[in-house]
Amino acid sequence: MSLISFFILAFFALLTALGVLLSKNAVYSALSLLAHFLTIALLYFALSAQFLGIVQVIVYAGAIVVLFLFVIMLIGGATTPAIHEKRPIARVAATVLGALFLLGLMVVLFKGLPLGATPAGAPDAGSVQAVAEPLYTTYLLPFELASVLLLAGMLGGIVLALKERKR
Repeated sequence: MSLISFFILAFFALLTALGVLLSKNAVYSALSLLAHFLTIALLYFALSAQFLGIVQVIVYAGAIVVLFLFVIMLIGGATTPAIHEKRPIARVAATVLGALFLLGLMVVLFKGLPLGATPAGAPDAGSVQAVAEPLYTTYLLPFELASVLLLAGMLGGIVLALKERKR
């Protein structure tokens, strides 16, 4: 991944994240969140982490944002009053915490890895094969137990919903 493409994707990630934070309309904020998740997925693809990129698109951009939009439309909360109108101290606290976060981020960036250094790890650590091989060999039993547990939870939720409907 070239440095220029990284900075372009990072710029769009910051831009869409600001869109989530600064939007007065909850629907526009959720759509900015969708764009942010897709930008992060592109960063994963550029870093050769295909599995993480696909999971980012399917789970976050596909399921979570659709759930957010469904809830926003269900409760009719497209626009909400700004928090600083009710609590002016929240704006000051958020500004101070944001400045401290940026300061810490700059320290990590400038004192972290030297220019040109890459973290140690396998070059294909984010590929589908690198994730699937231990999942279906070493961790097969815990994976299947988690699948059964999720299936039981889903069936329990359906049964509870049907009992509520009959009343």
